[in-house]
Amino acid sequence: MASSSSKKRKRGADDADKVTLQVSNQPPAQLGPVLASFPALQPPKSTSFQCWRRRNASDNEPFASQETLIAGEADTVDFYSASEFGQASSGCSYLIGVHDKRTNTTTLRPAPLHILAREVKALKNLAPMEVTTEERMLERNNLGEAFGTKKAKAAIRARERNRVDVDAMRGVTSHLQETILANTGSLPTQEEAKASADSSRLIPSHNVDAQRPQDVYPLHGIIPEAEFNALSIAAFKAAEPSQRQQLLPYSRSNWVNQHLRLLSSAPKLKKSEMKILLYISTMFAFKMASRLVSKKDELQARLGDVPGIVVDGLLSRFSETARSANAAQVTPQSETMLLTHMFALCLRIDDYATDTTLIAHDLSMPVEKVNTLFKSLGCKIEKLDHKQLKQLGLPDAAGDTKRAVLKVPVEFPKVRQRRTRR
Repeated sequence: MASSSSKKRKRGADDADKVTLQVSNQPPAQLGPVLASFPALQPPKSTSFQCWRRRNASDNEPFASQETLIAGEADTVDFYSASEFGQASSGCSYLIGVHDKRTNTTTLRPAPLHILAREVKALKNLAPMEVTTEERMLERNNLGEAFGTKKAKAAIRARERNRVDVDAMRGVTSHLQETILANTGSLPTQEEAKASADSSRLIPSHNVDAQRPQDVYPLHGIIPEAEFNALSIAAFKAAEPSQRQQLLPYSRSNWVNQHLRLLSSAPKLKKSEMKILLYISTMFAFKMASRLVSKKDELQARLGDVPGIVVDGLLSRFSETARSANAAQVTPQSETMLLTHMFALCLRIDDYATDTTLIAHDLSMPVEKVNTLFKSLGCKIEKLDHKQLKQLGLPDAAGDTKRAVLKVPVEFPKVRQRRTRR
């Protein structure tokens, strides 16, 4: 017990080694010490520095948070706060401590950090040497030749080979300009190119300056007048409304049958609209029997009582005969022409707002493809608002269906130009 008690430390024996920390009791806004960093050049110890702050700075703002500027002047170099000092101290707080050996107390006070830049006095009035682009490229190439990789050196030599000598081209500049003007003089203007593109579209003849939708595609530009006059609706007038569907060349189209019922519900059958509907049904039948275009007699039998002049007209406009063969056939281009002519007639019947989904179902085609063909006619695929539904006599439920709407002035889709791949 005596040995253990002798090893016990006396109370207060180590208190002299303890350091007391305290925060400075000076006002926070009072001028205080500053931390300075000199990244490149250390100033002489005898250099004096001054501190400035903004005139409109608040008197109550702590000194460490104020926008201050430190500057000093040596014999040959000026030192001043760089613009990076605010970024260097962001997110950090710095404290400077002063230790009093007598009381063994360290007093801490916040201090701002300044990164100081320097400027040589003798170089202040010297303007920087201007370096041209050619000189910069030459120096860059020299560095590349000296220290670059094989790939970098090969690229430098390739640029040198492909470089155009401007001085050598001055004598032939006028000749090149004359040649370019001569070769581009025959090129069409933008308006001429647009007119040529519109005329080459696979759509019926049209009037781009039309002020009414019904004038964009004239009726007899789609159905020749001779064929229109040859169509007879006498059998439809004589038949009962429930039997008229059987008289159609193609009776499986829901779109045609729906409009036939609407026409039959009127007190008097409208002659012009009935002829157009009959012609649309004939075009449906012609498309479904496109494999028979080389056999006119079988095609005529498939189309029923359609006048021969109408069948001949469809064959001449919507089929082609290859040079290597004598038989007629429906090509993709002629089929597109057939569909766009038929869709233009559907727009006329539908007051220029056609349900494309119904037609796509009748043709067993994707709705997107049918919409694209209607767009080529200048239509917009959109839903009708309440006012448009009321004008067309459609129920409110029809507003959920997108329709092809033809408006004036007609605007055709722009041809997309593919960018050349590098």
